[in-house]
Amino acid sequence: MKPEFRSHDLHLDPTVAGLRLDQALARLLPQYSRSRIQGWIEQGTVMIDGRAARARDRVVGGERVTLEGEVPTETGVSPEAMLLPIVFEDDDLLVIDKPPGLVVHPGAGNREGTLQNGLLAHDPRLARVPRAGLVHRLDKDTSGLMVVARTIEAHMALVALLAARDISREYLAVATGVMTGGGTIDEPIGRHRSARVKMAVRADGREAITHYRIVERFRAHTLVRVTLETGRTHQIRVHLAHAGYPILGDPVYGGRRRLPAGATPALLDALQAFQRQALHAARLAFVHPLSGAELVFEAPLPADMQALIAVLRQDLPAAGR
Repeated sequence: MKPEFRSHDLHLDPTVAGLRLDQALARLLPQYSRSRIQGWIEQGTVMIDGRAARARDRVVGGERVTLEGEVPTETGVSPEAMLLPIVFEDDDLLVIDKPPGLVVHPGAGNREGTLQNGLLAHDPRLARVPRAGLVHRLDKDTSGLMVVARTIEAHMALVALLAARDISREYLAVATGVMTGGGTIDEPIGRHRSARVKMAVRADGREAITHYRIVERFRAHTLVRVTLETGRTHQIRVHLAHAGYPILGDPVYGGRRRLPAGATPALLDALQAFQRQALHAARLAFVHPLSGAELVFEAPLPADMQALIAVLRQDLPAAGR
């Protein structure tokens, strides 16, 4: 892959007077992270009025700054051809309907076969975008929609949309227990004090807000539509479990699997066979960060959740006999 360079020639606005050079450039060139700008300054590719600059230099406004920086590429993750369920694609974005069981980012024990590996094979240019364009994640066994940035500019814009809570994300989940109504869970979430791979509701955690409403009730379960206002790790799983309605099949927060008394053999088999959290990212809506178009995407439930819900529905008349 040929190196990609970015060139800029600008005069510093008086509004950035008094800031460090790296701070001023991060404000004037928001498509780049501050760490990337600092790297270019350290490499000597940023000049102020024709002289080499330092990140800590204070600016007064009116200076001419030139930048000729190479965009670094991702070297720690290898491209790997795979069939990606792409539901939307243009020059700036991809929207993926992630199947359950697919890990998003490489990690310990998962260096290959991840969505990031597949994205780099689909578009090698993503090696120049942080995390191959991934701006949010889904757990391995959660299915559904994810948006991916294909350019640095789109990546920065999507990160800003997420921070401003301007990306609408709706999920469908099968919860254990029969809910009486919808509601909002506003409880902070932080790392579990003893089990470090888990999250938990904690008074000293980060703000986390989850809205939910009932879609369909079954004899011992509820299908709910969940909307995220914040995006904490495992947020829906932690909040619903905290409220007393853990997601069916959740191996981490679901507790001991509950089998309803009097359930049909078909339902018992289905509940015991469902070995992941019944959670699906069903809807994604946002304004295209570059074109300004309003985008809305919906993904149908995967086959395993459709089959599970069908059995739950069949159990209702059987329970009434």
